[in-house]
Amino acid sequence: MRNKIVAGNWKMNLDYQEGISLFSEILNMVGDETRGNQQVIVCSPFIHLYNIAQQSKDSSNVFVGAQNIHQNDSGAYTGEISASQVKSTGASYVILGHSERRAYFGEDEKLLEVKLNQALKNGLNPIFCIGETKDERESGEFWDILAKQLKETVFLLSNEDFAKVVLAYEPVWAIGTGLTATPEQAQEVHAFIREEIAKNFNQEIADNTSILYGGSCNPKNAAELFSQADIDGGLIGGASLKSRDFLDIINVFNGR
Repeated sequence: MRNKIVAGNWKMNLDYQEGISLFSEILNMVGDETRGNQQVIVCSPFIHLYNIAQQSKDSSNVFVGAQNIHQNDSGAYTGEISASQVKSTGASYVILGHSERRAYFGEDEKLLEVKLNQALKNGLNPIFCIGETKDERESGEFWDILAKQLKETVFLLSNEDFAKVVLAYEPVWAIGTGLTATPEQAQEVHAFIREEIAKNFNQEIADNTSILYGGSCNPKNAAELFSQADIDGGLIGGASLKSRDFLDIINVFNGR
């Protein structure tokens, strides 16, 4: 059975003390309110990683991740962070392929393939994002775009390595805009992704791959989104910066 996952992406928000305080609230609330039948991942700025990883080390269902890694092991790359450095903090996940990295930093499939292998080589589990822009959706070419994003990155992995990947579908037109794909639109794409996984690997691997929805997911729409057959949770942006909102999303899985 595939994992039900709610992952928070804090992006470039919160100073050091704010982040430590928020994570402590989340960790305590998860312990008090949830039944342990969902996995929680918090992907913070680098400054928080070591502290929050230490806070969560005794938790059975709360994990910590980074938002990016460099494609090289080490070297003269001022301002960058390697996969081994992230791993040394105690973090176990890293977001790769996020639409903001693609749009603002020019990350393409060729680079992301290298980053995927760096993450896996260093024991980090990738949360790998794919998605289409508004123009790509309206033109109808988004199916080909999504297939290409998969084929040129995660589908190049071995069965063993792919099993360590969490996928996240993020309709780029719904990130930070307040727009959200309807549950039916999201389910249609998630089902397509699972079909593509089955074609490339096999049905068992497809059935065991967690695919998250990332696109203005909030406490009001999470239940309807997560009730869809192929949506296994969410990659949460703005709502992950408020402990109550984040926990309300996590709690959608309680009793399921």
